[in-house]
Amino acid sequence: MAITANELRQAVLKELDTLGFEWQEGKLCLPEGQTKALSRRLHEPAKQVELARRQDWLRRNLSRYLPFFANGEEVDPARMKPTLVEVETQWQHELFRVARLTWSLPYSKGFGRRLRFLLIDEHNGKLIGILCLQSPPLSFPPRDKLFDYPEGRKTELVNQTMDIQTLGALPPYNRLLGGKLVALAAASDEVRAAYRRKYADRETEMEGRVLPAHLVALTTTSAFGRSSIYNRLRYHDETIAKSLEYTEGYGSFHLLRLYPLFREFLEAQGISTRGGYGTGPRRKWQTMVRALERLGFTSELLKHGVKREAFLFPLIHNLEAYMAGQDDEPDFRELPFEKLAAYWRERWLLGRAERVDGWHRWRHEEVERMLILTKDRQSEQTTDNV
Repeated sequence: MAITANELRQAVLKELDTLGFEWQEGKLCLPEGQTKALSRRLHEPAKQVELARRQDWLRRNLSRYLPFFANGEEVDPARMKPTLVEVETQWQHELFRVARLTWSLPYSKGFGRRLRFLLIDEHNGKLIGILCLQSPPLSFPPRDKLFDYPEGRKTELVNQTMDIQTLGALPPYNRLLGGKLVALAAASDEVRAAYRRKYADRETEMEGRVLPAHLVALTTTSAFGRSSIYNRLRYHDETIAKSLEYTEGYGSFHLLRLYPLFREFLEAQGISTRGGYGTGPRRKWQTMVRALERLGFTSELLKHGVKREAFLFPLIHNLEAYMAGQDDEPDFRELPFEKLAAYWRERWLLGRAERVDGWHRWRHEEVERMLILTKDRQSEQTTDNV
């Protein structure tokens, strides 16, 4: 029997109450201001749902990939040799997935054009971090305010950029500022070359056009408020990540646990929620808005208030002129990964390794404890939300 409007309405109110949201003058508000700890707590239900969905696979396969995660004692900062590896094989995709599932944010495959990378420490064969780029949002106000796009060419030009969907380091490398190494890698010549190899002469799905295989910029937003990875990210005297502004705090992650119920509710009314060609990456948002409106709520319920800092990675010197259509060819910056990694080593790694204690005591068995749910935890995720 399909869920009723009243049952789903009560489920929405219960979920918001469970997460700690408050109502002030009829508006949804974060309690006690926004903190990173609170933001992580808001993401936790959606993350646990994703983990529960993948328990069978993890139980069968995790032991195969656990050896790629370093014990602290296996990391030697003086001998570390970072290598950037594009994800192409099945085992690389699966290792990426395992690493991504340890994030505080719920797992997402990304959308559109995608490039994935592993950063491996060649000294010990362990995983330092992961990077995923995806198609950029066509509308992204922090980026769009910077450029005067020629009439009719915004889509063409924006599609020569990508959005950083996943970026970070794994323990114990995260304690050694490995996240900054992964961020530097995102801007590297090797990433641009991988993009060119993969997307040269490829037609766009929507318009059947062949766009230039230039990757001229990256955009991203911090996971939780102000970013410690992207701020002050430089290569010698060159700025790598330019801080723009904060987002307004809209999104659907805080109600993601109810998404299957939203779909069931709409489908019972004859409203299709299926994805596919032409639906775009905003399918979840659109589905939730439709469901909420039919429940008597407004889309303002998707204003969770978690504001994220937006950043731009210019990969060419003449980005503003190129995006305005004034320059026909991009003037690429020279940022070879080997030099970026050497700079990171001297600027951040070695001093950090001496100052910070505890990273060498990390054990990779902690990854298993993060990912394998106990029977009680798994039961909580399969309980009816109503």
